[in-house]
Amino acid sequence: MNSRSLQTTIIFLVVGGILALALGGFLGPASRGFSSTLVGVQTWVSSRFIGLQDFFTAPRDIVSLRNRNAELETTVSQLQAQVIELQQRVNETEILAALVDFSRSNPESTYKAAAVIGRDPSPFLHYIIINRGSNDDIRRGMPVVTNQGLVGRVDAVIADAARVQLITDPSSVVNVYLQNAETNAVALGSVTGDVSLDLISQNTTVEAGDLILTSGLGGGYPSDLLIGQVVTIRSLEFQLFQQATVQPAVDFTRLEIVLVITNFRPVDITPLEPLPSP
Repeated sequence: MNSRSLQTTIIFLVVGGILALALGGFLGPASRGFSSTLVGVQTWVSSRFIGLQDFFTAPRDIVSLRNRNAELETTVSQLQAQVIELQQRVNETEILAALVDFSRSNPESTYKAAAVIGRDPSPFLHYIIINRGSNDDIRRGMPVVTNQGLVGRVDAVIADAARVQLITDPSSVVNVYLQNAETNAVALGSVTGDVSLDLISQNTTVEAGDLILTSGLGGGYPSDLLIGQVVTIRSLEFQLFQQATVQPAVDFTRLEIVLVITNFRPVDITPLEPLPSP
């Protein structure tokens, strides 16, 4: 018998012996021990592999998350901008609707809408700039209103813009009529932006809440434009006239769109006023 045949015979006998032992149940404990050891080794290797995988992939995941977060922040910013823009459009639509209703309820006047594009930065003057000028037939002295009431009048004009003096300006003087008290007075602006009444007769009973309208006297404004209402009254016996503070009907801090009354031409009656006695 040669060596190859001997090796084959030995292998055959070993395999057969292992099979006989396995079939007889003698390899059960050894098999379970081996399997348990193998499972433990696999678990250890698997946990270490997952740890290494997380270690090498974590930076890439962080970069991906940061990029995704930046994309989401950009999307949120865009949506917020769209919401603000839509809200502004809604506000403008509401303002325009109110101005249309006002113009329809006051058909005796002709109006031209204008957007507020600037404000006087000085704390001592009270002006706004509108985007209508001489090219739109805007002239100096034309009254400016909103659906709430009187804003002021055009003070200076260029081709495509105009400056409007508010009734809160220190140099603003408006002849007014107290509707409930049925008397005339003068509305004056101030450096602080407050509006007050002067030249109210001491014989007149004025109460808080009395409505104040333009009287039309003096030719500077048309009559019956709402200015506001009386808040408080000051009356001293040694003074010739009463004074009062006014709550304007217009919120001057939120002016966005105004109406210019284009068919009113102010009349300068100064040359007709008698000169003061020497």
